[in-house]
Amino acid sequence: MKSGFLYLTILSIIVLSTLTFSQNTTQHKSIFESSLHHTGSGMKYWYDKKQGGLELITGVRYSDLSCKNCHIGSCDVCHKVEKDGKGFYSTAAAKKKDLCFNCHEGIASIRKINEENETPDVHEEMGLECLDCHSISDVHGDGAEFTSLNDPGAISAKCENCHDSISKNVSHYIHRNKVDCKGCHTREVVSCTNSQLETMIKEGKRVTQQVSGWEFLINYNGLVTSATIQTYVGPGNKTFIKFTPQFSHSIRGDGKKCEECHNNPNVNEMKSGSMNLTWLENGKLEQAHGVIPVTEGVDYNTVFQKYENGKWVPINNPEKPIVQFAGYGSPLTKKQVKRLQGKWKTRVK
Repeated sequence: MKSGFLYLTILSIIVLSTLTFSQNTTQHKSIFESSLHHTGSGMKYWYDKKQGGLELITGVRYSDLSCKNCHIGSCDVCHKVEKDGKGFYSTAAAKKKDLCFNCHEGIASIRKINEENETPDVHEEMGLECLDCHSISDVHGDGAEFTSLNDPGAISAKCENCHDSISKNVSHYIHRNKVDCKGCHTREVVSCTNSQLETMIKEGKRVTQQVSGWEFLINYNGLVTSATIQTYVGPGNKTFIKFTPQFSHSIRGDGKKCEECHNNPNVNEMKSGSMNLTWLENGKLEQAHGVIPVTEGVDYNTVFQKYENGKWVPINNPEKPIVQFAGYGSPLTKKQVKRLQGKWKTRVK
């Protein structure tokens, strides 16, 4: 009798445990399926012609592009490992930052640039890993659906989570409630130029020219912040420029000096209503460097090229590019640019 009761008790525990595990697994799967890592909604959102995106020059719906398959289909991509011919799930394997770099190519590129220039990101120099700043909800989602990683609430990682107090200095006093931390502490961003849309559409391959050594400034979430640029060449040599907020993972501990932003050569060049971002010099692609404010009423000139037979060939008289501010970014106002063009004040009252 006792053995029968014990058997039923053990059986009940097993059944309840199985049900609980099944419920938890289903719940986690449901949460992940609405995450940006799974849905890829970010690119889909800004690509859409309704948002003034690339669909305007490709005429191809996002659902017909192969890039829609680049996002994570299942937990296996990050968690599944094999040992002795057997597969199992590992949390430790999914936490390795090199795994993140397999997909986040831009961050991998800026990391390589940091190493080559011996200018390490201050956080990586301290030995921090991706998940030291990013929460599990940043990776797995929290059940809510977002249109972009810049959608407010989509990403929990922010400077204030760790830096709950900042030093009292002139720069922090002047820029408070005006400039985001990234605006001053970003060393540089990496940008993709001349991304070949026809190659992406027909072959599913990315062909682009990467440049770095600059940082763009735009408005995002009520503050001036760091941004990057992407330029595209589409069918019929149609062209496109996109500005978007970016955390480049090339962060310096000391902020920029006043002259790096105020009255710098780029700001002064903008006064003419035009600025050269990239140009050809003896057949080599050259570029502007340093801080570049982005505002309306200024033509940002860039070389547009086609990639043909293994060579980059300049496009003669390309159409004027469509310009898009993606990821909830917006251009600086004329008032903001005027402050950058004027002299700075260092006296704190």
